[in-house]
Amino acid sequence: MTIDWDEATTRQPLLRVMPDALRRVAVLHHFNAGETLFRRGERPKVVLCVLDGEIRLVRHSPAGAEIVVQRSRGGFVAEASFEAKVYHCDIVTAEKGRLLLFPLPLFRAALDGDRWFNRAWIGLLAREVRRLRAQCERLSLNSAAERILHYLEAEGDQGTITLTQSRKAWAAELGLSHEVVYRTLRKLQDAGTLVVDGDRLTLLSRER
Repeated sequence: MTIDWDEATTRQPLLRVMPDALRRVAVLHHFNAGETLFRRGERPKVVLCVLDGEIRLVRHSPAGAEIVVQRSRGGFVAEASFEAKVYHCDIVTAEKGRLLLFPLPLFRAALDGDRWFNRAWIGLLAREVRRLRAQCERLSLNSAAERILHYLEAEGDQGTITLTQSRKAWAAELGLSHEVVYRTLRKLQDAGTLVVDGDRLTLLSRER
């Protein structure tokens, strides 16, 4: 399938500095919701870049609850598998969309041979580390209210965030059931701590 690189680079800036040789070997893949692209234990062979739709890295607790380790609606995903022998999570699709697949050995060679592409990749990884640190800190909190408030403070713009996923998917990212999230949002709103306006959540105060 033909790749529209003007569109792709608009959706993912790192592609702008990608060497032409790597672009030429990219494969455009269309996916539907509910697909498992790769399973835990499989050997990584490609680098994935989401153009649209939603991809999730998921694991399951001993009790069977789904834990979302990473969620991407645009950009590179499963970067931690770049040097891993096997995937440590299942890579699944949550919404219909498209992604680019780059052969892993050629991606590594491009990083070795292009200084600017290498620096851009390091910057992307640094941002992902910061995001994962915030997520780990959030999941260490005991109460549902603290996890929700932490999410608003860490991921929101001045305490406001517009959810781009379902409440059930967001609950999985928080490590909570969607019933607990619904109840906690009502309590926080009743207490005057936040305002819920559809998918838009605004933090007012932790003190009220």
